[in-house]
Amino acid sequence: MFLDVKELAVRKVHIRKEYAPGSIDYGANEVKQAGPLEVTAAAELLDGQIRVAGILETKIEMVCARCLEPVIEEVHKDFDLFYQPLPKGAKHEEERLRDDDTEIGFFEGEGLFLADVLKEQVLLSLPMKVICQSDCRGLCSTCGANLNHEECRCETHATDPRLAPLARLKQDWLKKQ
Repeated sequence: MFLDVKELAVRKVHIRKEYAPGSIDYGANEVKQAGPLEVTAAAELLDGQIRVAGILETKIEMVCARCLEPVIEEVHKDFDLFYQPLPKGAKHEEERLRDDDTEIGFFEGEGLFLADVLKEQVLLSLPMKVICQSDCRGLCSTCGANLNHEECRCETHATDPRLAPLARLKQDWLKKQ
């Protein structure tokens, strides 16, 4: 759905929409939409800025940071956002932001796509690292076995070969004692 500045200047738009899984590209292979993305919102033009306020709900499938098993995160988010047109003559180079600019998004052209707004809000609500359970044991660093499901048969006291001369020195010292 496209939020057109000209349409918003005439009237406030009420939105009740559902996006099926796969219809929004989150830009990461580790993040997949597992359920429909439901949004109820309103968009209006206030002082030349687009205001989008509402609620979104969905389920996102991610990968556990320890064991790489799939994890479902439920997302419930209220949002109240302001977007203003990108200033004319603005360069696509890095510029220092004023404090006021950190609370406002920018758009180019005649408006913005609602899907882009929703994608941003979903990604901002996800944890940086997701863990399937608080006591997740992860993967064995040697053989890669999932320690939540099986015990690996790796040598538990593997020594670093660079420390072998010190181990021999210790053994010689213990023999002299």
